[in-house]
Parts: sequence; structure tokens; C-alpha cells
Amino acid sequence: MAPTKQHFSFKDVLARLPRGEPLSAPALHKFGVSETHSAWLARNGWLRRLGRDAYLAPGSELTSDGALVYLSARIPGLHVGGKTALAWRGVRHNLPIKEKLSLWALRPVRLPAWFTASFNVHFQVTSLFDDSMPKTLGLQPLPGGRPEILVSTPERAVLELLSDVGKTESLEEATHLVEGLRNLREPVLDELLAHSTRIKVVRLAAALATNAGLPWVPLAQKHSNRLGGGRRWIAVSKSGDRIDLRRK
Repeated sequence: MAPTKQHFSFKDVLARLPRGEPLSAPALHKFGVSETHSAWLARNGWLRRLGRDAYLAPGSELTSDGALVYLSARIPGLHVGGKTALAWRGVRHNLPIKEKLSLWALRPVRLPAWFTASFNVHFQVTSLFDDSMPKTLGLQPLPGGRPEILVSTPERAVLELLSDVGKTESLEEATHLVEGLRNLREPVLDELLAHSTRIKVVRLAAALATNAGLPWVPLAQKHSNRLGGGRRWIAVSKSGDRIDLRRK
């Protein structure tokens, strides 16, 4: 028999539940639904159980925004980054059949099975910056988007993209995307590059910006020289691309 509460009507609660967004037991409790009652409702089809402490309103389809709101409250530093962040901010080259969702965080975690089964995700915790950098530098919600979902600004997203060159992104694709970044905010890029610890990323930024004749070439070159790392830096990607980054 279902747990009861005086004057409680789940039909009334159902009309107020967010759609497409996973709900934890504490979130449901705010609507007057106890943890015991949540489990009973899930067993009887009034709630859809996604996984441990994650429920979905019946008849509601899981959305990426809803899932990211749920995960952002649980994973420190979670944000949409790299190529996905550029695409969400209007910088694209190719339109993939099924776009991969690039997520970054501060520490490794196991993403819920219900999330990875629903979305094509690449999750990483690669450290690009030193510990003194503010953790939210270059992270903002999209204009008009959910405030809980942080998305890299173009200045940070391009550095994350370049980190992925030779791993999950090709040099050719990165080159095309960088060519579309003429209007980066130089003070923001300068601060990000000042905290950057990855020679590959900064060298690539300087080389690709130079080849494209972008306005922020002097800025990128300044930080490339700062990091040093020898006169010549060469790497071969998993796809066989030879990345030859000489110091200018």
C-alpha cells in the first residue's frame, strides 16, 4: 500500500515537476514526496527510475540540458567544453550525424549509465591550467540558457579543442575552427594563456593563428615563447598527423 500524507495528491505534484530533468530523492522531497513514496511511485509507474537516486516524470523524455543540470550539481567543475562549446556558441565547421558532447571536470568520476546510454559523450579531466587560475575563468552559461550549465567561452574552448588535437580531433578540423575565431576577447585569452601549462596547446594556438592571420597572433606568440620547451616540438597523432611546431 502506498505511503500516505494528509491532503497529498501526486497528480498535483506531477503538474509541477520539471520535464526532461532527472530528479533526486531530495528534489522530490521538496515537492512533498518522501524517499519511500518515490520508490513506491517508481514501482507503480508514476515515476520512471533512471538509476540510483535519479527519477524522471512519466511521459517525459530525458533532455541533455536536464541531464546536465542534474550532473552539474554533483560533479565539481563540470562544464561543456572544447568543440561542443564552440558549436553551442555558433562556431562550427562540419555538422556530424551524431554530435559528440564534450564534457570536462576537475576530477574523474563514473558518469551514470543512463546518461552515457542516452548521449554520445566524451568526458575528460585533462588539466590545461595551473592551480592559481580561478576555476570558473572562461566559463559562462549560454545567453538565455540554463544558468546551472557552464559552457566554455570561445577563448577557453579553443584551448580545450587544441588539447584534443591528435587524440579525438584532427589537426585539419581544428585548423578550420580556429580560422573562424577572429573576434576572441584578447584580455580573456591573455589571462587563460598566462595560466596555461601545456606547451602543445600554446604552440598550436600560435601556429594556427599565424597561418590564418588572426589578430591575436602576437598574444599567442608571446605565451609560446614564455613556455619555451626547446627550439623544436614534434608529435605524431593517433591518426598519423605529424604536428611540427617550431619556435618562431
